[in-house]
Amino acid sequence: MSYRWQAVLKIATFLKPYKLLITCSLVALCLTAGITLSLGQGIRLMVDRGLAGHSSELLAQYVLIFLLMVVLLAIGTFARYYWVTWLGERVIADIRRKVFAHLIELHPGFFEANRSLEIQSRLTADMTLLQSVVGSSISVALRNLIMLVGGVIWLFITNVKLTVIVMLSIPLVIAPILLFGRRVRVLSRQSQDRVAAVGAYVGEMLGQIKTVQAYNHQPVDKMRFDQHVEDAFHIARQRTLQRAWLVAVVIVLVFGAIGMMLWVGGMDVIEGKISGGELAAFVFYSIIIGSAVGSVSEVLGELQRAAGAAERTMELLEEPSLICSPANPCRLAAITGNIAFQHIGFTYPSRPEVQIIHDFSLAIQPGETLALVGHSGSGKSTLFDLLLRFYDVQSGCITLEETDIRDLGLSDLRRYFALVSQNPALFHGTIAENLRYARPDAADVDVEMAAKAAFIHDFIISLPQGYQTHLGDTGLGLSGGQKQRLAIARAILADAPVLLLDEATSALDSQSEHWVQQAIAKLSAGRTTIVIAHRLSTIISVDRIALIHHGRLEALGTHAELMKSSDLYARLVISQFQNPA
Repeated sequence: MSYRWQAVLKIATFLKPYKLLITCSLVALCLTAGITLSLGQGIRLMVDRGLAGHSSELLAQYVLIFLLMVVLLAIGTFARYYWVTWLGERVIADIRRKVFAHLIELHPGFFEANRSLEIQSRLTADMTLLQSVVGSSISVALRNLIMLVGGVIWLFITNVKLTVIVMLSIPLVIAPILLFGRRVRVLSRQSQDRVAAVGAYVGEMLGQIKTVQAYNHQPVDKMRFDQHVEDAFHIARQRTLQRAWLVAVVIVLVFGAIGMMLWVGGMDVIEGKISGGELAAFVFYSIIIGSAVGSVSEVLGELQRAAGAAERTMELLEEPSLICSPANPCRLAAITGNIAFQHIGFTYPSRPEVQIIHDFSLAIQPGETLALVGHSGSGKSTLFDLLLRFYDVQSGCITLEETDIRDLGLSDLRRYFALVSQNPALFHGTIAENLRYARPDAADVDVEMAAKAAFIHDFIISLPQGYQTHLGDTGLGLSGGQKQRLAIARAILADAPVLLLDEATSALDSQSEHWVQQAIAKLSAGRTTIVIAHRLSTIISVDRIALIHHGRLEALGTHAELMKSSDLYARLVISQFQNPA
């Protein structure tokens, strides 16, 4: 069995919790199919006993029976449609939740190799397609299969000779279904990939709209987007053409056979071999069979596309996370901030040819404030990534309280750190929600205290909605300094024993920097603080400075010590810190 259909079977496991609802839906489906097939016998009785017998009483009786069957058909169809549609929506909601829950736990390296916006497309476009299939197409296919089988049985009961004529067309119908279906399957996967590329490009451009407009790049981006759209359209047109040919060929073959049957059956009625009611019933069942075959052939195209969507979905669900908690994680009784890098070496999986960290060793004492300095690309931010286990070292180890961090549970480990990035991450939502990201259960008074400590409270309350003010995506509309102070307030609220500051004051003016430095100094008391420094004011006030050069620890000491002992540090101070602009 191909991986694609294995993926379909795995998606089908999401139906297991809803066995009762599926059973009720199948009962309603069989009931509606059975009633529809019985209508043919009602037509036969009306023609042969009502019309042919010139009996108004019998005609009225059979018409009433016919109408009663129609009412039952409507009730059954209502129940089937509601239950099946509800099932489709419920199952896709379950799949979305499971995929997202899995994605959000994956190691960051996965998102380096895969475009996040394309993954979003899988959670939207692919899920919509699967919902359509689970909540409609499968039901339609099953119903039409029942109608097909039941119709064939009634054809044989009604007239064997005419049935043989209809049956001769079945191989002619199956052949194009197999031929065109294979082509549709390949084109469906390609079409889904092209649509995902369109969505990814749109998200990327809109997410960087200021840069796009600042460089007047709109004409180029329009042309590139047009190309993405045309590529998607070209594949979709090919897929649609193949499906259109499939439906057209099936219609010609099926209804051509019905036409031949009508001619033969009409001659038998004229010669008195069969009654008009039998021919009418036979035509009714033939039309049902023809419609069922046409509908099934069309649904097969949807199922092929759904198989592609299921494959892409299962690829996400089965993607392993390279960073996991151990089976039996260690528990740390107390965290003092005793951190040690012991001969670590690291290379990013996406860039295996470049060694980022080389045999790096450094011990950080509890309560110490350590600055990491060095040229851009020297590996400073990578050390933060390794501390938080966004990646694992390839050699050596990192310890916290003399315990290898790989022996700790991921959630426990990351709870010990509060991170403030140079480019702080803010989310769509209120200011209060963004601050509580560090501690969802924090009381309002704690949120305000953290904001005051970061000197952002006055700005917040000056807004019309205060702490309930909604931020745009990534904090659009805020200045760099305001974003940075919100991120600092969030870190203050986290109240973690170790602070990781990627130069948290780099975006502030001199006055704001002074006050925030005071807040950080107060917050750092009794805590271990590691700061990636870009300003001279930061490195002068720390306990020790680690100079990193090409992933190695080049020098270690205070600012005064390094100015005397390290020419590289002295040159760095002159070129980078004293002239940061």
